[in-house]
Amino acid sequence: MTSTNIKYQTVIGLEVHIQLNTHSKAFSSERNQFETEPNINISPITLALPGTLPRVNKGHVEKSLRLALALGCSIPQQMNFDRKNYFYPDLPKGYQITQDKNPIGKGGSWTFLTNGQSRTIQIHHIHMEEDAGKSNHDQHSLYSTIEYNRAGTPLIELVTEPQFVSGQEVYDFLTSLQQLVQYLEISDGNMEEGSIRCDCNVSIMPEGSPILGERCEIKNVNSRRFAREAITYEAGRQQALIGNGVAITRTTLLYDTTKGITVPMRKKEGENDYRYFPEPDLSPINLNKVWIDEIRQSMGILPNEALAQLISKGVSKEDAEKICQQKLWFEYFLRLTEEKQLPANILAIILVNKVLPYAESNQRDATLLISDEDLADLIDMYNGGKVGKSQILSVLLPALLEQTDVNVWDLASKYKLIIDQNEDLLSGYIDEVLSQNPDKVNEYLKGKSGLIGFFMGQIKQKSATALDAALLKSQLETALEKLRIKN
Repeated sequence: MTSTNIKYQTVIGLEVHIQLNTHSKAFSSERNQFETEPNINISPITLALPGTLPRVNKGHVEKSLRLALALGCSIPQQMNFDRKNYFYPDLPKGYQITQDKNPIGKGGSWTFLTNGQSRTIQIHHIHMEEDAGKSNHDQHSLYSTIEYNRAGTPLIELVTEPQFVSGQEVYDFLTSLQQLVQYLEISDGNMEEGSIRCDCNVSIMPEGSPILGERCEIKNVNSRRFAREAITYEAGRQQALIGNGVAITRTTLLYDTTKGITVPMRKKEGENDYRYFPEPDLSPINLNKVWIDEIRQSMGILPNEALAQLISKGVSKEDAEKICQQKLWFEYFLRLTEEKQLPANILAIILVNKVLPYAESNQRDATLLISDEDLADLIDMYNGGKVGKSQILSVLLPALLEQTDVNVWDLASKYKLIIDQNEDLLSGYIDEVLSQNPDKVNEYLKGKSGLIGFFMGQIKQKSATALDAALLKSQLETALEKLRIKN
């Protein structure tokens, strides 16, 4: 059998770097803040000036423990830090403080939805470390600039087992991980701002083989879409090489988002290249059970628990998944249903169909778009038939989202959406329209029943308010039947 006849399976493992939202940096006191003026949040410790010493950030440890507990990792009784040695211009110390042999969490797993089914990926470990600075190569034509604000940012690195089989699975895992860190309140999870970056280790092997192929690492992928695209391209590239009889060489790659291809960055380092050894300036930290239990109690609800809670309230699974995408939305929904006693199923329809999409597309806070009182009135309209359900979703809600200072009933009146159920008024409109259109009436009586729509349209034009369509049609048919009998 030639290599071109062999079916290959893609195997992917991830190394995900999560920036934590602590107030200060990992081992120094300056602010941990995104997008400020270059080189403002720096200190002698960050710049590794002689005589400076690091100090552990308690918030860094506690937020790392939150993730370890959520993933079901085993937590050591004592942990320590190590030095990882390498030389980049944006790494001022010439080494990174990280964890090697004794990380804060080992093992564990995470279950997420992909292709409509649950998928569980095993976690190898998570460890704490600091971020490097940032080299900018596109601001000047002759030289690069170094930005140290990011240096020392608290990170968690999450390392999975090589169990993903497609770029789509990775995409869905990263989506679920973003949701998890937001619920844990340890990170904003914003990949576009670098809060989550991932390295994708990609290899291929013949289907059914127990032996993994040589892997290549795609570094610093900063979006779920790019991760999916890069993995798909790289798996195809490796298969093409093997099909042509070329062996895969372990290489560190970058993903060129413009061309949609992976390009070599450097030969992949081995563990010995980093010369790990225990960090001499930081003492080991005891992780006692009392402290861990306190952190566990403070974690709050997790995404899967939030989803189950909404479904138990009668919300459809699809609507519940949308509402639970952000903890802020879930808590908003819970407050409205429990404190304001708004019906969960109707509230979900209103939020999922209009409010949340509007908030996302306009980068607005969904909880501030409509007052609690207006939401209650909307639901009264929806349940009471005072405004047509389709009109509420297609006309009234979009108008209310754009005109938040207007009372919802006033807005419904402005757009003539409030249904008038006055039977005497309807009878007057019906008599007037039928008398003005005798030819159409004769055609209807001779069997052209489709003209009922014409009559209803003429009547609606005469009304200053919305009319109850079912009531109008019933009265109109009764009036036409009386004319048929009379003639």
